[in-house]
Amino acid sequence: MQITQATASAPGLDNEDYACSGADWAVILDGATAPPRVNSGCAHSVIWLVRHLTAVIASRLVLADGLSLADILAAAIKDTASAHADTCDLANPDSPSSTVSIIRARGGALEYLTLGDSPIVLWHRDQTFTPIADDRTSHLPGGRPYTIELIGAHRNKTGGFWVASTNPDAAYQAVTGSVPLAKVSEAGLFTDGITRLLDWYGYTWPVIFSSLRGGGPASLISLVRAAEREQPHPHAKQHDDATAIYLRNQ
Repeated sequence: MQITQATASAPGLDNEDYACSGADWAVILDGATAPPRVNSGCAHSVIWLVRHLTAVIASRLVLADGLSLADILAAAIKDTASAHADTCDLANPDSPSSTVSIIRARGGALEYLTLGDSPIVLWHRDQTFTPIADDRTSHLPGGRPYTIELIGAHRNKTGGFWVASTNPDAAYQAVTGSVPLAKVSEAGLFTDGITRLLDWYGYTWPVIFSSLRGGGPASLISLVRAAEREQPHPHAKQHDDATAIYLRNQ
């Protein structure tokens, strides 16, 4: 399996995304930027959380110890929470959080997990494709734009949405599954800094994968930055961290 990746921060800011991959797996995370007036109860940054989660997930995937992807994510959330339980208020619903998406080839299957809005797309050898997304943040009550208070009240709650933060049970709320590996020719993992191409700028998954084939993940970052400059979104930040991983099953 050939795996390439690229990431870029929003101009002038630190990157709260993270991408990591091995011989037969890949993981992508997108840390949630806290609004300035929100008290997270935590002494650590979102970047700290994202890197701690990645470290545990990657080590478990490398060891290939037989755990399911949900079990691996639960262990990562638990270990990360333990690392700051003595200094931070882990019961605070606004504690730093992150999306997590994982893909792994094992036993003739391609396994996937996605928690939060960092979708996975599988491209099949028959030229069809399957987007795999956790879209619960699009279905909160009242419709967009959501208030900070509404998001906090529905984060990691039944009937709301789930992210990786302090509660290991969130891992078992992820969208998971598997497909026969032989039927998949390519796959991609994307943070929402990339998928704004799809959501805001009129791109399609076939066009996005055509760009991946020609220029790799870095080409998507170039496309999204050009689109943001030419047509800033009227209701959201002009730029976001943007990260993509591209897998080719040769």
